[in-house]
This record gives sequence, structure tokens and C-alpha cells, in this order.
Amino acid sequence: MFSTRASRRRAITYAVLVAACLILLAVSSTPPMQELRRGVGFALTPIQQALAGVTDGVTSLFGAWTEIDQLRVENEALKAENEALRAQNAQLPEIKSENDQLTGLLQIRSGLQYATVAAQVVGRGITSTERVVTVDQGTDQGIEAGDIVLGPGGALVGRVYEVGPNYARVLLISDTRMTVIGMTESTRATGEVQGQLGSTLAMSQIPSTDTVTVNDTVVTAGIDLTNGYHSPFPKGLLIGRVVDVHKDPNAVVQTALVQASADLDRLEYVLIVTDYQSELPGPSPSPSPAGGSPSPSGAPTLVLPSPSLGPAP
Repeated sequence: MFSTRASRRRAITYAVLVAACLILLAVSSTPPMQELRRGVGFALTPIQQALAGVTDGVTSLFGAWTEIDQLRVENEALKAENEALRAQNAQLPEIKSENDQLTGLLQIRSGLQYATVAAQVVGRGITSTERVVTVDQGTDQGIEAGDIVLGPGGALVGRVYEVGPNYARVLLISDTRMTVIGMTESTRATGEVQGQLGSTLAMSQIPSTDTVTVNDTVVTAGIDLTNGYHSPFPKGLLIGRVVDVHKDPNAVVQTALVQASADLDRLEYVLIVTDYQSELPGPSPSPSPAGGSPSPSGAPTLVLPSPSLGPAP
């Protein structure tokens, strides 16, 4: 019974709704209804605009957050890129300096008639008692004790006195144990150029009758010695320039101070001449403490007598 009443009420409600819809459809096109719709639309326009504004604001806010986050990521990437560029720019002067030095050495090598090995200075013994550098090439590259070492501009910087498979130690011409026979280019005056543990070298034993002038260039003399031995240095290697002359009227010899052409205390790259045969009786390998056997490195060691390694023209 209750089910019949409920069904009847639903049917009546459905019929009323259908009738209302039909009536609305019938009158919807009439002028009064159109005016009513326009009035209702006009009244609801501010609310619609407000809701649209809120929606646009929320959409813009989320869009701004997304854009800010993207800009932050891009900014971090740009900062990292700037740091990398700054580091590269800081290295450019050093790279340019190395390239210039290596280019200069290659140009020198192309003008030499001897075989050479380029080496980098990896150690310095620049003290109050010696001037020695260590380079990163050794017997594996054909370097031997006694080989000539050249620096920037092809200037003579020293000789190898100890060598191992992958290193060599060079006695610089500024060391007091190093003596080279030098010659002035303009007047051909000769003398013994010896190190003084500084930038200037002492060119002594110059005959007082020879003329020596300031700013004159000094090169290796390459003079043959007695008994048929040849100079351990080729003739014409640049040593430096005369900066002062000490002459005693009562002495038979005079002394000149020579500024080395190479910056001996700041050498970075050198060329080692590996095939010049001087036929000069060079120092023999130093004996080990047990006597007679090679040094621990397996390479010959050039004995450095005091006070000089010469004279060696």
C-alpha cells in the first residue's frame, strides 16, 4: 500500500515537472521571458566577472610560481656557466704564456742542426749555494749526462749532470761550479764565463788588450782545446750581454759582468740537445758507496767538481 502511494507521488511529481518544462519551452520565446532572462543575466554579470577574475588570478598565480621556479633553475645554470667561464678566463693568460713559450722553443728547434728534446721544469734547486733545476725527461728520451740545455731564445742555460729514466737534473750556468768560455760578438774578446748564484755572470780572464763594451752580446766561443779535444758547447750559443766592465790598468786581464739572456731562476720549458759530440773528456759516472756500480737510478751521474765544471769553452 505504501509502495503504491510512493509510486503515485513520484508519477505526479514527474508529470508536474514535464508540464512545467513544456510550459517554460512554450513561453521562453515570448518577450517577457526574454526580458527576464536579460535582467537575470545583467544582475548576475558582476558575480560572473568576479568569479572569472578570481579564476584568472588563481591561474596567473600558479603560472607565476611555475615561471619563477623555471627562472630560478635557469639562473642557477647561468651562474654555473659564468663560474666555468670565469675559471677559463683566469687560465687564459697562463695558457697563452705556455703556448708562447712552447712556440718559441719549436721555432728554436727548427733553426738548430742538432736533435733536441723539449722538457718542462718540474723542480728547482735555487738556493744560496746552488742553481739546479729538474726536468721531466730522461734516458727514455735519449738524454745523457753532459747534454747541453737551451732556454728561451736559444740561450744557453746549462748542462745535464744527472739523469734517470724520466727525469734529468740540470746545472745552470749561474751555478759557481759551471764555467763556459765566452766571446763578445763585436770585438771577439774571450774569457771564462762563470756563475755567481745570481742573474749576472762573471766573464774573467779577458786579456786587458781586448776591448769589451757594455751591451755587447756574449756567445759561446766554441774554441778547440789542446790535445785535439773539441768544445763541449757549439760555437755561437747565446749567453747574455755585458752590463759592466772592471779593468785594472796594472792588470794583464780584465773582468766583465754578463747579464744572462734567459731568466735562469724562472725557467719553465727547455730544449735539451742530445746529439752534439764534443769529444771533451767529460766527468765519469760517480761510483756507488759499494764502488763501481751505477747510481740507483741506473743512469750515469756527472760529478760536479768544486769550484767549477770546466773550464769548458
